[in-house]
Amino acid sequence: MSYPGYPPTGYPPFPGYPPAGQESSFPPPGQYPYPSGFPPVGGGAYPPVPSSGYPGAGGYPAPGGYPAPGGYPGAPQPGGAPSYPGVPPVQGFGTPPGGAGFSGYPQPPSQSYGGGPAQVPLPGGFPGGQMPSQYPGGQAPYATQPSAMTQGVQGTIRPATNFDAMRDAEILRKAMKGFGTDEQAIVDVVANRSNDQRQKIKAAFKTMYGKDLIKDLKSELSGNMEELILALFMPTTYYDAWSLRNAMKGAGTQERVLIEILCTRTNQEIREIVRCYQSEFGRDLEKDIRSDTSGHFERLLVSMCQGNRDENQNVNHQLAQEDAQRLYQAGEGRLGTDESCFNMILATRSFPQLKATMDAYSRMANRDLLSSVGREFSGNVESGLKTILQCALNRPAFFAERLYYSMKGAGTDDSTLVRIVVTRSEIDLVQIKQMFNQMYQKTLGTMIASDTSGDYRRLLLAIVGQ
Repeated sequence: MSYPGYPPTGYPPFPGYPPAGQESSFPPPGQYPYPSGFPPVGGGAYPPVPSSGYPGAGGYPAPGGYPAPGGYPGAPQPGGAPSYPGVPPVQGFGTPPGGAGFSGYPQPPSQSYGGGPAQVPLPGGFPGGQMPSQYPGGQAPYATQPSAMTQGVQGTIRPATNFDAMRDAEILRKAMKGFGTDEQAIVDVVANRSNDQRQKIKAAFKTMYGKDLIKDLKSELSGNMEELILALFMPTTYYDAWSLRNAMKGAGTQERVLIEILCTRTNQEIREIVRCYQSEFGRDLEKDIRSDTSGHFERLLVSMCQGNRDENQNVNHQLAQEDAQRLYQAGEGRLGTDESCFNMILATRSFPQLKATMDAYSRMANRDLLSSVGREFSGNVESGLKTILQCALNRPAFFAERLYYSMKGAGTDDSTLVRIVVTRSEIDLVQIKQMFNQMYQKTLGTMIASDTSGDYRRLLLAIVGQ
């Protein structure tokens, strides 16, 4: 049994953080032993170069495979102004002076931090309900910007009104009783309840029937559908901790999973993950990272699992200028690379501060920081540093890209697909869908529908809100 009533922690949609008072409280270690026997989510299903899809990350299509020449819509050029449709195409990635600016990311709808109150007050929103109000250039990257983009961030799953845990537990019991399983009934319940409500259904089920809902579901389901349902029933923090444990268990390590979780969560979330990892698996996350990774990549992940990034949302432009200068001198401006300087700045500065540093860097160096990282680093540490920068620029676009590469080409990386859809479903999946559409000229639902089948497809589409 996991933590009934454990509140779903919101991840920061864009670089904002959960308002004070919405952090989740963590139960004492060992109080809720979790059912063993979850399937290995991510069990080796990863392609050799996992699906982050950053150009240059060894084996992904060159920039030419990306929408719109010159990178994604709305990425500022070295001068800082976003590019708009109708502007002559620029050269592409990491071109010498005079070339394209941010080579990889669409600008989020609301990247000027601060402004009017959000119209969608949700956990994981901006501090104090504040909400970025406009585009870097005071103009949307697209003339027909969807109106929802300007209203904060939101998940596709909201808590159900008139929620009755006992009634839901009864529906699930009936769906699994007798011959066959009524999967549609299960889909209707789980896709329309928040994580917090699912924990209450799990507790009610045990109280009413003296049986473990998870064990019952496991015996009725299999394959991807089982993995998706079990992920939905895990408390949010537990699911992240479990995914990390799984990524490091057995032979080989799934570095992309470590990067995706540790480089994108808030301090509060990371600290809870570290505590949960200890209490549920009796292991020290930092020690596991040290024994499974090495070199500069190990140092970056150890920095991340401290959960100590500065979270002050005010930007210090003087510091941004100095950091840009430091990064230039640690990389492009010298022979070799001073990796510890990159680690120090990218691991400690707030996301809005890093965004300002990236702007300052592209003005100063006439090329963008993402492509400089691509030239100075390689392998996992390159992916990790780029993930941090991409989250500073536009977090939903980072996840949209991960989703795209989980389904592109032959076969589907189902573990990544499940993990991102489940973990973002109550945070910013609405924005991720919008960015996906903008970046790949097709909807996320269309791509999921053509890559999956059966009840698994039905449940994914129900969560995504198709």
